[in-house]
Amino acid sequence: MTSNVGQNYPYTSETEVERAARVEAILNARPELRDKVTAETTPPDHNERWWVWKCPTKGCDGLLHVAGYARDLHALYVTCDGVCGKTFLR
Repeated sequence: MTSNVGQNYPYTSETEVERAARVEAILNARPELRDKVTAETTPPDHNERWWVWKCPTKGCDGLLHVAGYARDLHALYVTCDGVCGKTFLR
Protein backbone atom coordinates (compact mmCIF):
# COMPACT_ATOMS: atom_id res chain seq x y z
CA MET A 1 0.00 0.00 0.00
CA THR A 2 1.39 3.40 -0.91
CA SER A 3 1.76 6.06 1.76
CA ASN A 4 -0.85 8.24 0.04
CA VAL A 5 -3.47 5.53 0.40
CA GLY A 6 -2.48 4.77 3.98
CA GLN A 7 -2.71 8.42 4.98
CA ASN A 8 -6.37 8.55 4.00
CA TYR A 9 -7.45 6.22 6.77
CA PRO A 10 -8.53 7.93 10.00
CA TYR A 11 -6.47 7.22 13.10
CA THR A 12 -9.22 7.80 15.67
CA SER A 13 -12.20 10.06 16.30
CA GLU A 14 -13.14 12.75 18.79
CA THR A 15 -16.34 14.38 19.99
CA GLU A 16 -17.39 17.82 18.79
CA VAL A 17 -16.45 19.27 22.21
CA GLU A 18 -12.99 17.64 22.05
CA ARG A 19 -12.49 18.80 18.45
CA ALA A 20 -13.44 22.41 19.16
CA ALA A 21 -11.24 22.55 22.27
CA ARG A 22 -8.27 21.01 20.47
CA VAL A 23 -8.51 23.38 17.49
CA GLU A 24 -8.83 26.37 19.83
CA ALA A 25 -5.73 25.18 21.72
CA ILE A 26 -3.79 24.84 18.44
CA LEU A 27 -4.82 28.33 17.33
CA ASN A 28 -3.91 29.80 20.72
CA ALA A 29 -0.51 28.11 20.61
CA ARG A 30 0.12 29.27 17.03
CA PRO A 31 -1.47 32.73 16.65
CA GLU A 32 -0.25 33.01 13.04
CA LEU A 33 -2.58 30.12 12.13
CA ARG A 34 -5.74 31.85 13.38
CA ASP A 35 -5.89 34.36 10.49
CA LYS A 36 -5.00 31.66 7.97
CA VAL A 37 -7.67 29.25 9.22
CA THR A 38 -10.27 32.04 9.39
CA ALA A 39 -9.50 33.16 5.83
CA GLU A 40 -9.38 29.68 4.32
CA THR A 41 -12.32 27.93 6.03
CA THR A 42 -16.00 28.00 6.75
CA PRO A 43 -17.26 26.64 10.10
CA PRO A 44 -17.77 22.89 10.40
CA ASP A 45 -21.19 21.30 10.79
CA HIS A 46 -22.35 20.31 14.24
CA ASN A 47 -21.56 16.60 14.17
CA GLU A 48 -21.32 14.45 17.27
CA ARG A 49 -17.96 12.96 16.25
CA TRP A 50 -15.13 13.90 13.89
CA TRP A 51 -12.29 11.86 12.40
CA VAL A 52 -8.69 12.50 13.43
CA TRP A 53 -5.71 11.55 11.23
CA LYS A 54 -1.98 11.12 11.86
CA CYS A 55 0.08 13.94 10.41
CA PRO A 56 1.83 12.87 7.17
CA THR A 57 4.80 15.22 7.72
CA LYS A 58 8.00 13.25 8.18
CA GLY A 59 9.24 13.55 11.77
CA CYS A 60 5.99 15.03 13.10
CA ASP A 61 4.13 13.05 15.76
CA GLY A 62 1.00 15.22 15.60
CA LEU A 63 -2.63 14.52 14.85
CA LEU A 64 -4.83 16.38 12.38
CA HIS A 65 -8.03 17.92 13.76
CA VAL A 66 -10.89 19.34 11.68
CA ALA A 67 -10.84 23.15 11.79
CA GLY A 68 -13.61 23.63 9.22
CA TYR A 69 -14.42 23.20 5.56
CA ALA A 70 -12.08 24.58 2.91
CA ARG A 71 -13.56 27.68 1.27
CA ASP A 72 -14.65 27.03 -2.32
CA LEU A 73 -13.41 23.42 -2.17
CA HIS A 74 -15.09 20.17 -1.24
CA ALA A 75 -12.68 19.17 1.54
CA LEU A 76 -12.17 19.18 5.27
CA TYR A 77 -9.51 21.63 6.43
CA VAL A 78 -7.39 20.18 9.23
CA THR A 79 -4.67 21.53 11.51
CA CYS A 80 -1.80 19.60 13.06
CA ASP A 81 -1.28 19.69 16.81
CA GLY A 82 2.33 18.45 16.47
CA VAL A 83 5.66 20.10 15.89
CA CYS A 84 5.03 20.94 12.22
CA GLY A 85 1.86 22.99 12.82
CA LYS A 86 0.79 22.60 9.19
CA THR A 87 -2.67 22.67 7.66
CA PHE A 88 -3.99 20.12 5.17
CA LEU A 89 -7.06 19.33 3.10
CA ARG A 90 -8.70 15.94 3.69
